[in-house]
Amino acid sequence: MKSPELDPLQWQSAVMGNVAGRAGSARAGDFAAQPWAEILRRAAHLSEACRQEGELASYIPALAQVDPDQFGMAVATLDGAVHTVGHSATRFSIQSISKLFLLALAYRSHGECLWERVGQSPSTNPFNSLIELELERGIPRNPFLNPGALVVTDALLSRHTHLESAMVALLRELTGSGDLNYDSEVFHSELRYASRHFAAAHLMQSHGNMVNAVDDVVTAYCASCAIEASCVELARAALFLANGGNGIGGGRQLLTAQQTQRICALMLTTGTYEHSGKTAFAIGLPAKSGVGGGVLAVLPGRGSICAWSPRLDARGNSVRAMMALELVSNAAGLSVFA
Repeated sequence: MKSPELDPLQWQSAVMGNVAGRAGSARAGDFAAQPWAEILRRAAHLSEACRQEGELASYIPALAQVDPDQFGMAVATLDGAVHTVGHSATRFSIQSISKLFLLALAYRSHGECLWERVGQSPSTNPFNSLIELELERGIPRNPFLNPGALVVTDALLSRHTHLESAMVALLRELTGSGDLNYDSEVFHSELRYASRHFAAAHLMQSHGNMVNAVDDVVTAYCASCAIEASCVELARAALFLANGGNGIGGGRQLLTAQQTQRICALMLTTGTYEHSGKTAFAIGLPAKSGVGGGVLAVLPGRGSICAWSPRLDARGNSVRAMMALELVSNAAGLSVFA
């Protein structure tokens, strides 16, 4: 989607030309020195062109009550700085962004054995589709599809009795926010309308790819999706992926460098579902979206960005958040292919 005022490439040359001397390149040594206040302000302004486009995730009733016109964005750098615009401190339901942190936990505990149960390939079907799952004998294409996330959750339930508590504890550690939690109203709303989750889990169970009770797996997954966090908190939470698997500021090592690379590769190729190819083309960053309207992107070796706006396109990605990320990536030259 292009702004009627300027498209991203025009903006990069015409608008950002006056700050080029300050911006420099987007490599590790220069990333923190970007003129983030101006970049984010302009992205917020230009992305207003698509503010009314898209729909709320009405199939989860609690999400249909959110103010649809909110927008926020936060950039976190490895030196601990955070730059923001809009409703960046407003917490929202992270939904499928939780899949990223579920995967990190499972990859840490299960290692390469995890890939015996879930694939690493893109899908051209929607995130909640069961078509490929049936054709491929209960092995989900990737861990960011709903069936894939259910397999990851199942693997974790064999190690964590209270997985939702482990997820909250992890995100509290990564964000530094001791009061971060999941929203019980969203959780119960999602669980009431989780028929496809149950169907996928039972189908995988019939193929021997589900160890724990289906009810327990779906309940734990819905609780993880119902966690609430802000753009600032999610940008901070993803910094370990930008830092080779290591927490910043003396934080613990969560993943090996190779595991981190592979998660970022999956984000790039599958993190925005069947839109992932276009995301790589337009934004050029590993990204993970959620139907709460958030999109979280990682800049390996540099930092992370989270954008949020609740209105979604037909694929479940935020229209305005994706546009804002495209504007910022083009203006600051952030693509990993640059």
